[in-house]
Amino acid sequence: MSESDFRQRLVAILAADAAGYSRLMAGDDRATVAALDAARAVFRQHIETHGGRVIDMAGDSVLAVFETATGAVAAALAIQSALHAAQASVPEERQMRFRIGVHLGDNIEKADGSVYGDGVNIAARLQSLADIGAIMVSDAVHGAVRGKVAASFEDRGEQSVKNIAHPVRTFALGPASAQAVPASPATAAPAEHPADGTDAGNSTSVSRTSIAVLPFTNMSGDPEQDYFADGMVEDIITALARMGAFFVVARNSSFVYKGRAVDIKQVGRELGVRYVLEGSVRKAGNRVRITGQLIEAESGLHVWADRFEGSLDDVFELQDRITEAITIAIEPSLVRAEIARARSVPASNLQAYDLVLRALSGLMPGTTREAKDQTMEYIRQALQKDPHYAMAHALGSFACMSRIGDGYATADDMKAGLRHAERALAGANDHPGILAYGGMGLGALGYRAMGIRLLGFRYDEAEHAIERALSLSPNLLSVQFAASVVKTILGDGEGALAHCERAMRISPLDPGMGAFVAFAGGAHLLCGRFEQALAMGQRALRESPHFTSAHRLLIVAYASLGRMDEAKLAAQQMMLIAPDFTVSRYEHVIPFRDPAMRKHNAELFIAAGVPK
Repeated sequence: MSESDFRQRLVAILAADAAGYSRLMAGDDRATVAALDAARAVFRQHIETHGGRVIDMAGDSVLAVFETATGAVAAALAIQSALHAAQASVPEERQMRFRIGVHLGDNIEKADGSVYGDGVNIAARLQSLADIGAIMVSDAVHGAVRGKVAASFEDRGEQSVKNIAHPVRTFALGPASAQAVPASPATAAPAEHPADGTDAGNSTSVSRTSIAVLPFTNMSGDPEQDYFADGMVEDIITALARMGAFFVVARNSSFVYKGRAVDIKQVGRELGVRYVLEGSVRKAGNRVRITGQLIEAESGLHVWADRFEGSLDDVFELQDRITEAITIAIEPSLVRAEIARARSVPASNLQAYDLVLRALSGLMPGTTREAKDQTMEYIRQALQKDPHYAMAHALGSFACMSRIGDGYATADDMKAGLRHAERALAGANDHPGILAYGGMGLGALGYRAMGIRLLGFRYDEAEHAIERALSLSPNLLSVQFAASVVKTILGDGEGALAHCERAMRISPLDPGMGAFVAFAGGAHLLCGRFEQALAMGQRALRESPHFTSAHRLLIVAYASLGRMDEAKLAAQQMMLIAPDFTVSRYEHVIPFRDPAMRKHNAELFIAAGVPK
């Protein structure tokens, strides 16, 4: 095996095992297998939500890897809390309980994602030492998370563990309980969470690696060049988020400060971040100069400042150099290989790159049909210049999807969107944003073309693309939003809600918040929580009055609650902004995997007076 086949790095390992599994199987094998499947879903949800990646779920065990010890411990606490609640009504002798161990150490990671080393072995031994339904962590984890998670630690002293040469000092977290476990993003109000990337809702501190990138000032003297400065910031945000080493506030939230004189301390408080990056871009002919400074928000101290110059032919290298400098300033121990992974997929033609930057503004919820038509034209021109530009294909797929949401998609839109999604994924090269948009496209468009001809079900492919994007960059807004959309399509309301609330935490001031809120409401609908869905629909319309999906949510929520007069009024309001919307069109283009869901909603639309 060559050195290129593996790498050694510091990661947190979570190992878990079901207690008394053989006994449970002997008593009722069918019920035990069902309980194990349910438990695995809980593990997978909270591991992914807290920035981890499942390595293995063989038999009754679970192995996962995290970039930070805080993420691993927060996930373990949330898992035990969720499992405890799920088992509350089950007779004690039939309850499936898990022991969990967490260790932080050097491990070897192969190219296929599998992990080996003493770190894995120690985590497994810690798991065996844990009490049933509880968590055991090593001294390394205890030191890394102390004061960052809402849990008590009991020093269990040094323990000799099998096949490990030295004793391991261990700490037990008390049995999972509502008092000891941080709030989960799936259940806590988004506004109550700091944007710290830890998911420890009860923590009052801000993570040292949370960052917001403010709009860079356009120093070119030409307002038409604003899009270039904005695109530079977008790529830096994407690169930082892709690393997984930072909790990065999304562009849409940080850009509410564009054109304003800002107080960095206030920005830090409002966005819940420790660091703020600001800068400027001066573009003249084929030359560009970028300056940046990193500021600790609470103190106002400058952590780092630098200037980068070069030709536009080197624009992607410049972005990489900025990202590298920021990374070294915040996390000196981060290896350079991680920085290399942050490189965005570039266009081979910079004119195409410019066109894609211009297209971005036309994809916001509630954008006019004319603006979306212009977006499609920018994407078409970009692909004329660079037919293999994966990001342009990804945005093309999303633009076609938005026409479905607005109620005027055609058969050609459906087919074009699917082609864009396929080509985006073919050239994604593990770019998480492209995987996210492409996965959404397969899920939403790869099921039929306006009822004219069946294109084939692509749900598994969509889910695979989203899972890959989540494993690469769980802090990227487009990834969490896409995961919410795909989970909704698949009928997983709780999963959709968790990802949607995560998106709202990443971008708490997002101008497109109406879309997040509407999808959260749709998730509540899937779960049968109609009052919550109604509240979300009302909030979504306050955020984005012309967002058609929010109007549809209100109609279904009112009708499901038996409030038909209000459902009819909501239908009338929707038809004012989407006069082409019909129930037949809805049934043909809405991609829910469960056909009964499409049929049920269609019946409610008809009852509310939406044209057949």
